[in-house]
Amino acid sequence: MGQALEIDILNDTKFVTVNYETKPNAAALQWLLPEQTAGKKKPFLFSQSQCILARTWLPCQDSPSVRVTYDARISVPKDLMALMSAENPTKKSADGIYNFVMKQAIPSYLIALAVGDVEFKAIDARTGVYAESVTLEKSLKEFEDLGKMVDVAEKIYGKYEWERYDLLVLPPSFPFGGMENPRLTFATPTIIAGDKSLTSLIAHELAHSWSGNLVTNETWNDFWLNEGFTVYFERRIIEALYGKDYSDMLALLGYQDLQKDIEEIGANNKDTKLLLDLRQRDPDDGLTEIAYEKGFFFLRTIEEAIGREKFDIFVKEYFKTFAFQSMNTQKFIQYLEEKIIKGDKNIAEKIKYQDWILGVGLPSNCPKTTSKNFENVDLALKSWEKGEKKDSLMSKFKLEKWSSHEWLHFIRHLPKTLTIKQMESLDKDFGFTKSGNSELQAAWYVLAVRFGYEVAYKPMEAFLLDVGRRKFLTPLYTEMVKTPKGKEMGKKIYEKSRKNYHSVATGTIDALFEGKK
Repeated sequence: MGQALEIDILNDTKFVTVNYETKPNAAALQWLLPEQTAGKKKPFLFSQSQCILARTWLPCQDSPSVRVTYDARISVPKDLMALMSAENPTKKSADGIYNFVMKQAIPSYLIALAVGDVEFKAIDARTGVYAESVTLEKSLKEFEDLGKMVDVAEKIYGKYEWERYDLLVLPPSFPFGGMENPRLTFATPTIIAGDKSLTSLIAHELAHSWSGNLVTNETWNDFWLNEGFTVYFERRIIEALYGKDYSDMLALLGYQDLQKDIEEIGANNKDTKLLLDLRQRDPDDGLTEIAYEKGFFFLRTIEEAIGREKFDIFVKEYFKTFAFQSMNTQKFIQYLEEKIIKGDKNIAEKIKYQDWILGVGLPSNCPKTTSKNFENVDLALKSWEKGEKKDSLMSKFKLEKWSSHEWLHFIRHLPKTLTIKQMESLDKDFGFTKSGNSELQAAWYVLAVRFGYEVAYKPMEAFLLDVGRRKFLTPLYTEMVKTPKGKEMGKKIYEKSRKNYHSVATGTIDALFEGKK
């Protein structure tokens, strides 16, 4: 919970100076040795303040309802560059001193710092990429549509209010896919797949420039207001750039993730409500697919009830009306009643917002999600189950044109029981164990643990030693702790890899090995 900092002030006091220092184990900060970085030569530091970790590295009112401007003077070794969620340099300073200004008021969880041996390259006039030199060129290629994403987003929901939109590609230990720090999104290198297939995550972080950064959830109970809007907006950006078939795949994968989370949490559990109750709990408990995907499908329900054109007008006005303010669920309901429902019982019945916001599980009016691309994958799966060989599958279903989303759907829907011989055959034909695509590797390694496919164990260990993204770590370690043999293997891997993980990830995995949910 942090602690109060009480300071006596006079009537004419205008400034308060607080002298303080952090501890080396401040939970928001991860200090990396050179060997834990991509370049292996220089150390690295990054912060992750969401949800309530800003208090561990700076004295602040650590609530999303409180917004502040800030400036900073950061002194670092001369061979490193410092970056913040503010106006940033594009070259290293000769004296190692950097001055930062963030003019727009932001909540404390968006105050961010990174220090490392990074370089910058521009994509266009207002977008660019920071990365270690060994990953800079492939990062640039992967994110070359960044400027187009910002242009598309502005056309849908209004002016981008943060001047620049740059990316910082972090070392692999970053615990999340991305973090929407204003002006400088932090991104995991695990989304660099070589085919832009995982860049929907960047569309997600960009969308946060409106939902979350511009209009912020007042409390972490209202987290869905940040994430539900962001997932919806992300998929609109992707649809505009790559087409509806592509965004439909993402929506269906999201629906699968949502169903899985509801199953694990329990359909009648109060944590499946959009409006959470996190009193005396770590807000991290609310970082489930409920806020993201149930929030998305609620907004899709509203869109389908009134039509996209009216919904776009509503959302654009919403961002404009509440820009640089906090929003809670009750205020959103009032705004929804005033602007959309307007006493119309027919519209109210189509939306059923009470069922979505205060009801557990998934409401009966959840929009149906289909994907033409995945229907093709399902046919390919049936053919594989009937014994069709690789060459026949390749020609019939055009497997060479599949994105990682199609392959992920394929892996997720393999039979519930697989023999080692079947896994060997799949691996020989499609190379899942050493695919190089983190999404596919993580999904495949879960099956390897479940069915005892030992060929994948060494590559899986290398993956877990290198990657710190909690989305991948949690399912893998969860699968390992299900059996005594798996738990023993998991403990050995975790003993080696724990130092590479951020506290956000180790907190989750420690609890797994202690038998806590």
